[in-house]
Amino acid sequence: MCFRYLPVTSGLHNWGKLMRSDNPNTIYLKDYQPPAFFIEQIDLSFDLFDSHTLVESRLQLRRNPQREAEPLVLDGEQLELLSLQLDDRPLAAEEYRVGATSLTIDQVPDSFELKCRVRILPQQNTALEGLYQSGSMFCTQCEAEGFRRITYFLDRPDVMSRFTTSITAKRSAYPVLLSNGNLVAEELLEDGRHRVRWEDPFPKPCYLFALVAGDLRDIRDSYTTASGREVDLRIYVEPENIDKCEHAMRSLKNAMRWDEQHYGREYDLDIYMIVAVNDFNMGAMENKGLNVFNSKYVLARPDTATDQDFQGIEGVIAHEYFHNWTGNRITCRDWFQLSLKEGLTVFRDQEFSADMGSRGVKRIEDVRLLRAHQFAEDAGPMAHPVRPDSYIEINNFYTVTVYEKGAEVVRMQAHLLGPEGYRKATDLYFERHDGQAVTTDDFVKCMEDASGRHLEQFRHWYRYAGTPVLEVDESYDAASQRYSLTISQHCPDTPGQRNKPPFHIPVAIGLLDAQGNDLPLQLAGEVAPVGTQRVLELRDQIETFHFVGIPERPVPSLLRGGSAPVKLEMALSDPVLMFRMAHDSDGFNRWDAAQLLAQRLILKMVEQRAAGAQMEVPAGFIDAFRQTLVSADEDQALLAQVLSLPAEGYLGDQMEEVDVEGVHAARERLRQQLAESLHDELVALVEANREQGEYRIEPADIGRRSLRNLALHYLMAAGSEQALQLCLAQYQAGHNMTDVLAALALLAASDAPQRTEALADFESRWRDDPLVMDKWFAVQAMAPRADTLETVQGLMSHPVFSMRNPNKVRGLIGTFCGANPIQFHRADGAGYRFLADRVLELDPLNPQVAARLLRLMSCWRRYDGARQALMKGQFERVLQQPGLSRDLFEIAEKSLEAGQ
Repeated sequence: MCFRYLPVTSGLHNWGKLMRSDNPNTIYLKDYQPPAFFIEQIDLSFDLFDSHTLVESRLQLRRNPQREAEPLVLDGEQLELLSLQLDDRPLAAEEYRVGATSLTIDQVPDSFELKCRVRILPQQNTALEGLYQSGSMFCTQCEAEGFRRITYFLDRPDVMSRFTTSITAKRSAYPVLLSNGNLVAEELLEDGRHRVRWEDPFPKPCYLFALVAGDLRDIRDSYTTASGREVDLRIYVEPENIDKCEHAMRSLKNAMRWDEQHYGREYDLDIYMIVAVNDFNMGAMENKGLNVFNSKYVLARPDTATDQDFQGIEGVIAHEYFHNWTGNRITCRDWFQLSLKEGLTVFRDQEFSADMGSRGVKRIEDVRLLRAHQFAEDAGPMAHPVRPDSYIEINNFYTVTVYEKGAEVVRMQAHLLGPEGYRKATDLYFERHDGQAVTTDDFVKCMEDASGRHLEQFRHWYRYAGTPVLEVDESYDAASQRYSLTISQHCPDTPGQRNKPPFHIPVAIGLLDAQGNDLPLQLAGEVAPVGTQRVLELRDQIETFHFVGIPERPVPSLLRGGSAPVKLEMALSDPVLMFRMAHDSDGFNRWDAAQLLAQRLILKMVEQRAAGAQMEVPAGFIDAFRQTLVSADEDQALLAQVLSLPAEGYLGDQMEEVDVEGVHAARERLRQQLAESLHDELVALVEANREQGEYRIEPADIGRRSLRNLALHYLMAAGSEQALQLCLAQYQAGHNMTDVLAALALLAASDAPQRTEALADFESRWRDDPLVMDKWFAVQAMAPRADTLETVQGLMSHPVFSMRNPNKVRGLIGTFCGANPIQFHRADGAGYRFLADRVLELDPLNPQVAARLLRLMSCWRRYDGARQALMKGQFERVLQQPGLSRDLFEIAEKSLEAGQ
């Protein structure tokens, strides 16, 4: 089943109404056809009013000579058609057909102008796609298919047009009128209105169109490009937020400089603008010259934003700027190629953030996200390739697979080509495809042509879903000083894909001696060692690599830096993992060893609990933890990562059947035992790393805060009065939001009598700051308390909360359902009913957000029979709802199919 749009017509007026059909409309990559027409130029005129908006479009079209003659079919949804002219001749009603999703004109010449006038209702647009109103501001979101809600057009990324945009509005209400490109005209009108005209000289697909109108303030700066051009930089915000933009501006200038240095890319317009919007489905949007951002990724002060917020702003600002070349100048041929721009740009922003901060810690954070979310997606009913084969609703494929796994696929190509080869390949990509709409195959072809390498097998990473598994065996011959690694690979079956061929996998490796030193690496057949770290290229289902000149049995360090998005299965003893945790020169693998050690212990404790035995924490684990804890000369940010326990959700993913209560109990018991056994060391760590002086967002300062707050996190598990007083003192000091929120979250999760007072104090201070209140909702939603669901239900009635604001929905409902497994997966099913209720409430308002929420229950088959039945019942209930959106239908249907 799927949706279709059924028209309700009156003369030329046509409004589309969303209805569900019994026949799902699945779109397939194999059915791609080039557009029947091209649109060389579009001139848009907007008249903004309090109740509606009038949009006039003037399109210059020409027929694609490679396609047979056929009618012109333009996309359009929820538009009221007022007039239609072809080459200045009004069309009679019998010359065209208006449907709920299209406008069809049967007879058109090979080249012509089409003028169309429509009425739209931005004030009623709660889906936040197309033109909508956020507070008192007009703004747009057109990716992926939102432009069809603005006017009739060929709404597909391979139609690239030059845009000019005129905007007329009441000057007192909307003094700032923005669109893509360069401002070329301004004029005051007699009726208190004013008009501006923007011109974008670069052809672009319509998903990159943007318009913003509002009473905004801006901060301004400039940037001089490598070639000497001066670019005007502006960040627009609502008046009360003007003091929260400095970090965003600094991040933008750093990104511009980094892109010139690392990719040779300069900015190409005279002005670059960013606008912060409170109501936004995505994180941000790279519209040409006018980026529209979720305010979460622009606004920051030390007292309102955490270290994580500052880093997120830096990364997202860079991501959207980098899209100017990897997304705008070169775009996707079709939406199946989404990872062409998103995977590449995520890799670029990851590398930028690594250069701006701690490279090792950034890599750990990226892989933790990948393992926790993308590996789970690959193992569930929503598994799909980096380049999907089909979809019902494209909005559902803005996923961790397309973005984060897509970035890993680009990273592997950079590994295989090396820094110089990769730079040469990207230079060729920009030179060859500038101004084009291309495919992931085109990108890989540039990697091949620039390097001379054959990467056909590597393309499997784009074609197949699933996480490959590497099984590793080792042997050592002391007499010949020969160390051998045998690596086999297989990729589990995923929906619609079985018996997959071997992948081309880069495996970065080092070998450690008994003192933890890296050994020189020489493969059999080589005349001399080549460094102490090598990248092995695995291509066959099973391969053996022989290292010679190894004087003692080494400790292997595989997949250094997370060199491939795979799972590793290797028989490593606890002492070997402890050795790597202490001595591996690769920070990523130190963290990985610590995570595997903790994971192994916690899952063993889960088994002990299930058998009715006492959960035991070995003294050796505590000693290893202590030795790492007191490594005062180490990178503190890296230490905080190494000493963090795996999350409950990730631990559950490692089980055949998730033991919700067992995982929570075992992890909390380990946390408590560590706090009790290492109490003095943890207190000393908190005291030694207190904030002194001015707040700084430098890597060393971030590391110090993260390590101190981790120590406090452990101490609060012991429930001591000293720990509580340390936590209260940190909250009351109020030095910065990072420390305040860390303390508040611990208090919110506790039974301390001061809990209620602290939450009330925070709310009274920050009630008027929407982003800070999102944090207040989240810390309560993630508290693993028995009353949290009831608390969340009560908070939905809070005056600040709104189901129409995606940030609020994510902060409260998304946090509870996605970050509080012990309470969401309550045995009585109340969490599942709550999620289904909220999804059904949201779907008529905002299908994108509703569908993303429902994904949180998609791996229902991983749980016990009773919970499976409860979740299945909620999926069935969702599917029975009349008028379900395509977005929500696709998630619910695919999730249920996994149980058949």
